[in-house]
Amino acid sequence: MKVAMVSEHASPLAALGGIDAGGQNVHVAALATWLARRGVEVVVHTRRDDPALPRRVRLAPGVLVDHVDAGPPEPLPKDALLAHMPAFGDVLAEAWARDRPDLVHSHFWMSALAALRGAAGLELPIAHTFHALGVVKRRHQGVDDTSPDGRLALEERIAADVDRIVATCTDEVFELVRLGADRRKITVVPCGVDRERFNPSGPAEPAGARPRIVMATRLVARKGVEDVLRALAALPEAELHVVGGPGAGELAADPEARRLRGLAAELGVADRLVLRGSVAREDMPAVLRGTDVVVCAAWYEPFGIVPLEAMACGVPVVATAVGGHVDSVVHERTGLHVPPHDPERLAVALGALLADPARRHALGAAGVRRTAERFDWRQVAASTHDAYLDLLGARRARPAAVEVVS
Repeated sequence: MKVAMVSEHASPLAALGGIDAGGQNVHVAALATWLARRGVEVVVHTRRDDPALPRRVRLAPGVLVDHVDAGPPEPLPKDALLAHMPAFGDVLAEAWARDRPDLVHSHFWMSALAALRGAAGLELPIAHTFHALGVVKRRHQGVDDTSPDGRLALEERIAADVDRIVATCTDEVFELVRLGADRRKITVVPCGVDRERFNPSGPAEPAGARPRIVMATRLVARKGVEDVLRALAALPEAELHVVGGPGAGELAADPEARRLRGLAAELGVADRLVLRGSVAREDMPAVLRGTDVVVCAAWYEPFGIVPLEAMACGVPVVATAVGGHVDSVVHERTGLHVPPHDPERLAVALGALLADPARRHALGAAGVRRTAERFDWRQVAASTHDAYLDLLGARRARPAAVEVVS
């Protein structure tokens, strides 16, 4: 099987922690790699954001990353990329006409627009993963939502036009059905965790003088760092390490980092906030193993890979009960759920775990078992592969007179 993935802004080669580099990058890289281990040939098409990048780079055996020229070859915010999707789609059309894949799997809504344009006339089946839905973003961010005009209507069209939607959690299914998507063409396949890297064994960062809480997140408001800082004010013995954002040497120039440090000073917790900046992915397991609790406080979260990585390392998670957190973190079994935007409840949950080492150990051990049973990338890749096979079988079974929607 030959699969063309389209991930317009989230390159599987990107360094994590930037404004637009996070879980989707990890997901695409891991899914492509594990599909290749099953014998699938994968090409990931992503937008060129550096003129020095070669056209194609091998990510792993059986996986190539194709840098597509669409717009200026420089970093652009993902919300500025919509105007370049027609050019992206035209490049895909030429590439797929020369070397036809068996199917296309697009990631994020703008990738679907490019994929649908590229596949027009080629009758290529398209699977799509939204990763985030504009209607959810608008609901939670309101006037602060920077999405391009027309996103919500375009996502409705995408849901109707693609052949299969691969949703990452059950909450997303309800949102998609509300958009008018046909429930029969939605398959739920969760994100996965690399248990070869994230596990309870191996080195851990040494404990400090205080109990440690870790957030691993991009420095954007919706991730809820401010809520955790306000909770920290009620936990006088604890310290908060925030991993993510630009490099440590660039934090002083980052607007969100400056805002958070100012807020920490106002709350009297500046001496207990450690903004660490981006951390190399290979160092993250040691960071997680060296903490007492991981907190994921996003206002909304399409899936969320950090809870899986923490659970796989045997660390309990306090997570807002939103989106994918509801599927991954089991309340009172692998961690605790709290409402979003509720620092008081966050403080109560974090305080309860920090005060009870035996409970933390039990929740952490249950998290290791749950990730092994449900979220190992071998299983996720196998389920995705099954969805591809089902899609190809359904397409072959269609009557020849039926026109393929593009």
